[in-house]
Amino acid sequence: MSSCCTPDGSCGTGTTTVAVADSTATAYRVSGMSCGHCRTAITASVGALPGVLSVDVDVDGGLVTVTTAGDPDDAAIGAAIDDAGYELTGRA
Repeated sequence: MSSCCTPDGSCGTGTTTVAVADSTATAYRVSGMSCGHCRTAITASVGALPGVLSVDVDVDGGLVTVTTAGDPDDAAIGAAIDDAGYELTGRA
């Protein structure tokens, strides 16, 4: 029988956690969002960018908050939002 416990008695799940010391959350105003599909499309497009750690889309508020490792690349984020079919109108 195998166990996930390590010799020191702690549980080892085989997953690795990476800590990012310098992360930046930046909110953007985005027009044209109206539903869950909008949330999914923007999350996928922006989330695929290098350095993006997370994407939070507030459809009702018209905001997209992007957390990046270090400073955000506004041009790349704007292009990803545009590619998803929406318009970045500026930082919130």
